[in-house]
Amino acid sequence: MTQIETVELTLPVSSERDHTHGSDTAPVTLVEYGDYECPYCGQAYPIIKRIQKRLDDNLLFVFRNFPITRSHPHAQHAAEAAEAASAQNKFWEMHDHLYEHQQNLDDDNLMQYASVLGMDTARFGDELARHVYADRVREDFMSGIRSGVNGTPTFYINGIRYDYSWDEKTLLTAIEQILEDSSNHQSSKKKKKRTTAASRRKMRKSRL
Repeated sequence: MTQIETVELTLPVSSERDHTHGSDTAPVTLVEYGDYECPYCGQAYPIIKRIQKRLDDNLLFVFRNFPITRSHPHAQHAAEAAEAASAQNKFWEMHDHLYEHQQNLDDDNLMQYASVLGMDTARFGDELARHVYADRVREDFMSGIRSGVNGTPTFYINGIRYDYSWDEKTLLTAIEQILEDSSNHQSSKKKKKRTTAASRRKMRKSRL
């Protein structure tokens, strides 16, 4: 059996800089490096949605930009559009809208989406034209490069690159296994704590 190299996320997840969805205290964090024009990311989008719904507060989902501009000419501007939406507290709405309208990502479409989402379109258009969030997208992209991302989508589960199939059943099984391991670990810690407390009580009694 071929052993798969363990590759770790170099930029830790932070609720202050990252786009996160779910509970910050969730036992599993799933990071996706994605490209809004990538057809495979488009296929993964509804899969992640269903997994999020199923796992609820047990999963924290994080999205980072990784536009592959050599093959997806609209990916960079779409990523900047999502960041511009984030500045108006509409990141996830724009993220979803972009994937649900993946075949239409030119600038006129992006402006239309901003309008549909109730954003300040004048501000949105100005920030897109000036590439205000290009550096933010670049930061995500370079963190992906340093973390071993070489295509999209690339996933990390609790900081470790997931190198297996991301079909719904396989990915969900991998996450649920980690949840089970985490639950067993917590149960073991509680049991050990109870045993230690019982031993201390017994020792105190023996001294009396």
